[in-house]
Amino acid sequence: MRKYLWIVAAAAVPVWMAADTCNNQDMTARQSILKRLYPILTGITRMTGSKNASYRTDRPVEPPKPFHSLKATLITGEALSLDSLKGKMVLLVNTASDCGYTPQYEGLQQLQDRYRDRLVVVGFPANDFKQQEKGGNAQIAEFCKRNYGVNFLLTEKSSVVKGPEQHTVFAWLSDSRLNGWNNRQPVWNFTKYLVDQQGRLVGVFEPSVDPLGDELTSVIDQKR
Repeated sequence: MRKYLWIVAAAAVPVWMAADTCNNQDMTARQSILKRLYPILTGITRMTGSKNASYRTDRPVEPPKPFHSLKATLITGEALSLDSLKGKMVLLVNTASDCGYTPQYEGLQQLQDRYRDRLVVVGFPANDFKQQEKGGNAQIAEFCKRNYGVNFLLTEKSSVVKGPEQHTVFAWLSDSRLNGWNNRQPVWNFTKYLVDQQGRLVGVFEPSVDPLGDELTSVIDQKR
């Protein structure tokens, strides 16, 4: 059954007419096709369980290293101190412009709008998975704004997987010695990490988890 579903999805995809990502700010043919196929992709992943896991703690764990001591640089070049986000939940997501999950940008923006009073979404563009984020910072920012209406925070392009180039925020998110319990690094683009108002990691959601789905929003609703 799983093999059949993937064959059906693959049959709907013509030969990529433009494989490079973010060569301009409009969608390439590949990106437009991926956007149209996103509902099929999510349906398949829900049925097969692919990249659809979530992990939560029974009770919040105080992190050995304070989350709010971390820093990042926004895609505009401005400094972002996570200390400025105290009192709000933070959803941190590694993003990419040329991925089957790229349409989640729209859902993430809707999530930010819905919970603006108590949630901050921060996207971390990264080229770690199949080189699906080849563009530069200015190209990424314009692509996201023009095609998905993104106005939530985006950081400069970085690496989110374990290694010497890993962003310090994602080093914290994926190391239990720093966050208190989780060692799971992103399994693909659009892995989501939820931190509560006190700077405690409370959930990890794999890419197939819908940003607007109950699995994620129920946790936000509980943290009033």
